Amino acid sequence: MDYINAIILGIVEGITEFLPISSTGHLIIAEQWLGHRSDLFNIVIQAGAILAVTIIYWRRIMTLLLGWQDPANRSYLFKLILAFLITAVLGLIVKKLGFELPSTATPIAWALIIGGIWMMVAEWLAARRPPHKEITWLVAILVGIAQVVAGVFPGTSRSASTIFVAMLAGTGNRAAATEFAFLVGIPTMYAASAYELLKTFKDGGAANEDWTALGIAFVVSTIVAFVAVKWLLSYIQSNKFTAFAIYRIILGAILLGMASVGMIA
Repeated sequence: MDYINAIILGIVEGITEFLPISSTGHLIIAEQWLGHRSDLFNIVIQAGAILAVTIIYWRRIMTLLLGWQDPANRSYLFKLILAFLITAVLGLIVKKLGFELPSTATPIAWALIIGGIWMMVAEWLAARRPPHKEITWLVAILVGIAQVVAGVFPGTSRSASTIFVAMLAGTGNRAAATEFAFLVGIPTMYAASAYELLKTFKDGGAANEDWTALGIAFVVSTIVAFVAVKWLLSYIQSNKFTAFAIYRIILGAILLGMASVGMIA
């Protein structure tokens, strides 16, 4: 059963990590039925999702790294670095302040609902802006901040907050905003995973870990995330994010109802 649960959680992570519906929120809820998982387990399945996106964008990444002499590539790369540094600095400040993620459904449910409403409003506002593909310095700064906000409030969704901040701040094109949000997420999430991984090993938290279950969850998360992101990148070429917003609102309402009758904590 533990391996089946690992597969289920790997699927949940793979689907939700880069779709704008909140992976942390879904995992916290899933763990209420499947049992709480270690920090190392959550780090490993997240790393699988990051690996999948790295594979999808490897050509773009190599173009940016090897073609930095080109002014456009250099500017884009520096904006990615700026967004990452803002996230890293603010994220460390949040860690030092001792912030803990909520483990109950109610705050996650409200974040899903509010985030869903905000997504629909943001989509409506962005549709009235010119569909610029350019990533400005303001977009880079706000995306960096948005990543931290999403980390502080589970249910917000890192991808949703960064994509829509980019769209509202000047990048009206959905595909361009999504690409920048995902590319910023790669070093950010690798750094966060490495930080938590080192901390876990240092504290001895890996001593009694089921490494077979970890390996299964990692592989499942990688494969599912690859398929999910490929589908999303194709979907947004001709569709809005409205369906995701509606899903968030419905899920949030269901979770509030379940919490009110004691079905979940």
